[in-house]
Amino acid sequence: MQILTVSPDQYERFRNPLKQMHRLRAAVFGDRLEWDVSIAAGEERDQYDDCKPTYLLAITKSGLVAGCVRLLPACGPTMLAQTFPQLLKSGSLSVHPGMVESSRFCVDTSLVSGREGGQLHLATLTLFAGIIEWSIANGYSEIVTATDLRFERILKRAGWPMRRLGEASAIGNTIAVAGSLPADRLSFERVCPHDYHSIHQLGGARIRSVA
Repeated sequence: MQILTVSPDQYERFRNPLKQMHRLRAAVFGDRLEWDVSIAAGEERDQYDDCKPTYLLAITKSGLVAGCVRLLPACGPTMLAQTFPQLLKSGSLSVHPGMVESSRFCVDTSLVSGREGGQLHLATLTLFAGIIEWSIANGYSEIVTATDLRFERILKRAGWPMRRLGEASAIGNTIAVAGSLPADRLSFERVCPHDYHSIHQLGGARIRSVA
């Protein structure tokens, strides 16, 4: 499995993986979780996809997208600050240059059966490691996110516990919570799958691999 980092200047080059990503988001957030999301032509998108985010994609050996996450600098428009400020204790986000937002994290566990240590799915841990590694490489030390209680438990099991930024609140059919995660070497080592390593770079799109 590989982690493909797609920055805005690479959108056209990786059009097909990004299309798969939007379809996966529709299947997970719309069909499985039944969240109130916008789906058109089988793809889930929102206004934050227009803010030129960086996407991390977990790619199987057969070239299918097994997982994804969206990353946006917290200094610009973010889902947490603009859409879910009620999850923040102060009602606003204390932004600094070293903060990035993670959103739309999802994994298709039907594509690959790997489990790390018999617990969390390999694609999940691979994406966790990719998020931390990308953040460190780009000068970020803190990752903020709006998620649900289920995912908060997954982060704790992975050894990357989230610090809450407010009280949990019912949003739609889920209990949502805002939190902060450290982007540092210790966290990377805790979540990193056994065979995670660099393999090569493609024209500015960095690729990481798990054997």
